[in-house]
Amino acid sequence: MSRAPDAQPAIAVSELRKSYGEHEVVRGIDLEIHPGEVFAFLGPNGAGKTTTVEILEGYRPRDSGEVRVLDRDPASADGQWRSRIGLVLQSCTMPAELTVRELVELYAGYYPHPRSAAETIDLVGLTDKRDARTSQLSGGQLRRLDVALALIGDPELVFLDEPTTGFDPSARHHAWEVIANLRELGKTIFLTTHYMDEAQTLADHVAVIVAGQIVAQGTPQTLGGRDRELSNISFTLPPGSALSELPGALASSARVGEDGRVHVSVNDPARSLHALAGWALDRGDELGDLTVGRPTLEDVYLRLTDGQVHQE
Repeated sequence: MSRAPDAQPAIAVSELRKSYGEHEVVRGIDLEIHPGEVFAFLGPNGAGKTTTVEILEGYRPRDSGEVRVLDRDPASADGQWRSRIGLVLQSCTMPAELTVRELVELYAGYYPHPRSAAETIDLVGLTDKRDARTSQLSGGQLRRLDVALALIGDPELVFLDEPTTGFDPSARHHAWEVIANLRELGKTIFLTTHYMDEAQTLADHVAVIVAGQIVAQGTPQTLGGRDRELSNISFTLPPGSALSELPGALASSARVGEDGRVHVSVNDPARSLHALAGWALDRGDELGDLTVGRPTLEDVYLRLTDGQVHQE
């Protein structure tokens, strides 16, 4: 994704705070999201994600801090500003008697410059269901319809709140294709999700919020120093072999994990793999399940959140 170096941020947040009674749920967070980005907002339940998003959408007042969304303060924005934003909520009830086409065309009438209803329906993959009533749609198809209703006003910024929760793998990957298409259209996407592979696949930038504070920001590759962490080599030790027989420094740093596999953390994976492969070949052994990689985004997320699980 490319953008002009002096482009105005789509969202700019500074020292945002919000309390409910004595409980401060958003504690001085800063965010900057640029036009055309897919931004993933991650955090355990109760961390302050929903409150933050509702403030950005203009549906909840803040206690203090500066917020600019599409260069306006959401707290005082008007209908024209709202027409530039699309929302996909966690759940939405559709009128059962309307068809997909009728509902999309109805929503198109609410906006000054809507997209073509037919093109929008096609974008979310519902062309073959355009004349089906919403009561006849599957859960995944209803979710696609949610996205179509958010896009019909041709918004510049789209908030996607847990858009693939409950989807099977095939439906999730189709939804990812839709979101990728939105990026190609130049839309800015604010995505909240509990799926780390979703953030890894889609997001240009990621922020993690814990207990009302941003604990890390970066790309999926650099979040929490992920790009600087040691690589992990893992494999099953050949029968009759001992850890002490491994080559060089691998013998002293290897350990057997709970999965029964050998794990070695190294800062030079190419050299270590070369030594390990040579050792196995000299012995006539195979390392068919050998894997190598840095900690996953999920590993980093769990470390940052320290396994916190809260209720909303």
